[in-house]
Amino acid sequence: MDAVNKSISNRSSRPSAWFSLLRVDQYVKNLFVFLPPPFFAGRVMEPQILGVVVPSFIALSLLASGVYVFNDLRDIEEDRSHPIKCRRPLPSGEVSPGKAKVLSAGLFLTGFGLAALESLRIRSGELFLLFCAYVFLNVLYTCWLKRFSILDVAIIGVGFVIRILLGAVSSAVLLSNWIVLMTFLLALFLGFGKRRDDLIILNDEAVRIRKSAAGYSLAFLDAAMVMMGSIVVVAYIMYTVSPEVTARFGMDRLYLTTLFVLLGILRYLQITFIERNSGSPTRILLKDRFLMVVVAGWISSFLLILYVK
Repeated sequence: MDAVNKSISNRSSRPSAWFSLLRVDQYVKNLFVFLPPPFFAGRVMEPQILGVVVPSFIALSLLASGVYVFNDLRDIEEDRSHPIKCRRPLPSGEVSPGKAKVLSAGLFLTGFGLAALESLRIRSGELFLLFCAYVFLNVLYTCWLKRFSILDVAIIGVGFVIRILLGAVSSAVLLSNWIVLMTFLLALFLGFGKRRDDLIILNDEAVRIRKSAAGYSLAFLDAAMVMMGSIVVVAYIMYTVSPEVTARFGMDRLYLTTLFVLLGILRYLQITFIERNSGSPTRILLKDRFLMVVVAGWISSFLLILYVK
């Protein structure tokens, strides 16, 4: 027993354990705050506009890490029975619950402090309220709402909408209703994929991963993903051809970028249904070369159409 405790103690000092606890790789989701200025307002030629969003990105990342640590503290016992999550720092014993509580409190204090300073700097109470809403919603999700099927995925969708609103408020960009709707629908699409992965583990390992799993079946999740994916593509097309967007950008060729959106949706469906690997959308995006090329193609084509006329 002493040898085991000594091993855990040694492992807890590894920096990788703390980075894993903070979920630094999940900061990719927070990059949504940078989308409004260059892509939805056509202000990519103003580098300083991205700079004003950086403090919001940092504050959001700190608060998100605080939420992740809080969530892991709440789910230690459940995670120990999960074939993958059992390797996380808290259920594996690499980080003690006491240290994790201190870390979570520190992240919340620092994140809210930076959020308050940024709100004062741009004189926007709305910005601080969005940060508060993000944390409140996620804490409520961790403590209660994640028990309910469909609602648990909807909360994830709202979280992504808050991210994009934070970027819009920080940079004083007015978002199209289509963008808000599409962001929510895309998050639902990815969220249902994640629940599908949980259900596969439940069926294969006979382990209950989430309390909301009882409200899902593979047939339902397959249908939900196909439906959400289809609506995302339609919403994106409606955005690119809407009078508001064509007037803002002074051109009507943005619909051509729909090709990359369609390819991205189809590839993710292929990963989900054929490869049965949709548990972590962030890791898939960072590792799947096809998706990385598609994202790069979308960004390049979007900018090319906007600025090479």
